[in-house]
Amino acid sequence: MAAPVMDPQYLKEIEKARRDLRALISSNQCAPIMLRLAWHDAGTYDAKTKTGGPNGSIRHGDELQHAANSGLKKAVDLCEQVKERHPQITYADLYQLAGVVAVEVTGGPTIDIDSMASPEEGRLPDANQGFSYSIASNLVLRFSSFHPCINHASSHPCAKHLRDIFYRMGLSDKDIVALSGGHTLGRAHPERSGFKGAWTKEPLKFDNSYYKELLNNESDPELLKLRTDKALVEDPKFKRYVELYAKDEDAFFRDYAASHKKLSELGFISPPSKLSLKVALVFVIAIVAILSHYYEGHFSWNELSSQFQKRFNLTDLASKFQKRM
Repeated sequence: MAAPVMDPQYLKEIEKARRDLRALISSNQCAPIMLRLAWHDAGTYDAKTKTGGPNGSIRHGDELQHAANSGLKKAVDLCEQVKERHPQITYADLYQLAGVVAVEVTGGPTIDIDSMASPEEGRLPDANQGFSYSIASNLVLRFSSFHPCINHASSHPCAKHLRDIFYRMGLSDKDIVALSGGHTLGRAHPERSGFKGAWTKEPLKFDNSYYKELLNNESDPELLKLRTDKALVEDPKFKRYVELYAKDEDAFFRDYAASHKKLSELGFISPPSKLSLKVALVFVIAIVAILSHYYEGHFSWNELSSQFQKRFNLTDLASKFQKRM
């Protein structure tokens, strides 16, 4: 199937914004919070209801002020500097691009992101209405103090908590462990999460040290290990990935890039290509021709065609994707 058509001008703006983000993140040493912004904008996605996701809605009132998003206004404000220079880029793409660049400038893998020109409201519909309290209440990520599993004596509730969050988004155990490696960047702040400290000795370097520290029983006691971190080692299905990534950084980088890409595209549906639209049109014409044969004498060809166009909104469909072709 032919690939959807890319907008050359939009791609140029993406690359310009990427350069500006590199400079911004490097000069402000804000890679961790930029990555967190990208994650949290995407983390509201619900695979069952097809709502939420990386639509740029995190910049709006109630969502930005949610406890799980504490401190992210700084990242939103920094991104606004890039948005002012590149107004064509949607907030959805800008925030995900910021997360991708944050990983790259700190030594992590290159992450492919979808760069297709987006509708004005972002890559998902209705960015202004993207927030859902029912979803956001479950977006209390691993470093948060709000979930009871954090202070539970056993890691089992935390393993379940992680799966509840990530399975809701349609992600897997491998995705959970790979994305958890993002905690190689940054540190917990007590005013945001109730916890203090970094997970690794070099919190501005993206590598596999997070997993090595998880498996190291004699690691620095000053380094942070929450119950949700320990759950990755104590749960057998999680642990096999922890062990793999601790010994093979290339495997971690490969899987992290794939999982990050998946997270950044939750709910995104590519518009049909020219070929797929042509195939659909041929199919509809064939059906109309067959029905006109069986109903000859009852309906004219024009009447049948009109009925099909109304029934399947073919006129609206054609006009909807005309600009993308």
